Amino acid sequence: MLPAEIICTSAHPTATVIWLHGLGADGHDFAPVAERLGLPHLKFIFPHAPYRPVTLNQGYEMRAWYDILGLQPNSPQDAAGIAEMQRSLGQMLSDELATGLPSQRLLLAGFSQGGAMALHTALRYPMPLAGVLALSTYLPLKEQCAAELHQANQSCPIWMAHGVDDSVIPLSTALAARDTLLQAGLPVTWHTYAMAHSVCDDEIDDIRQFLLQVLPAISG
Repeated sequence: MLPAEIICTSAHPTATVIWLHGLGADGHDFAPVAERLGLPHLKFIFPHAPYRPVTLNQGYEMRAWYDILGLQPNSPQDAAGIAEMQRSLGQMLSDELATGLPSQRLLLAGFSQGGAMALHTALRYPMPLAGVLALSTYLPLKEQCAAELHQANQSCPIWMAHGVDDSVIPLSTALAARDTLLQAGLPVTWHTYAMAHSVCDDEIDDIRQFLLQVLPAISG
């Protein structure tokens, strides 16, 4: 079970957002964003990735969802590590289902490596999810996307955003991910912002509108 920061401002939340941080950060990273969104009907779960050696950083141990072996398009990928975290996130989703929430009231979100993990997991999840927030990220194992896409999430709304000045994950990498998702028939909403590898105010405002669209408050 992954440890997590949980923000829940309502006694009876009607939906859950599981939000994954980027490489080297932790679950506290996006907690202020959740508070700023001001959506009391949502429960936010911010898991902490395990510590592991990261090849790209000379084997230095940090919180990472999986190992990163390189940043080139043809760099090998840590398929085993990605699959391990997919199982952990699947269990986290199952735990939320056990509280009585339908799967359509669950959403995966993530920034950078966390966004990659959110996309990978959601596309293969066997029950329909409310959507995916994929921020400043890319699509891991994209060659396998179409073949492994589960029918339950063939129509899962995907909201992608990227900074035009991102020097960590180039805009071209994110565009390639978007195009792969579109070619697989997935509904993708694409946004760019005048920012680097970060989050900006306009983006947060747009995220709020997307969350209200796919996870509206339920009265009564």
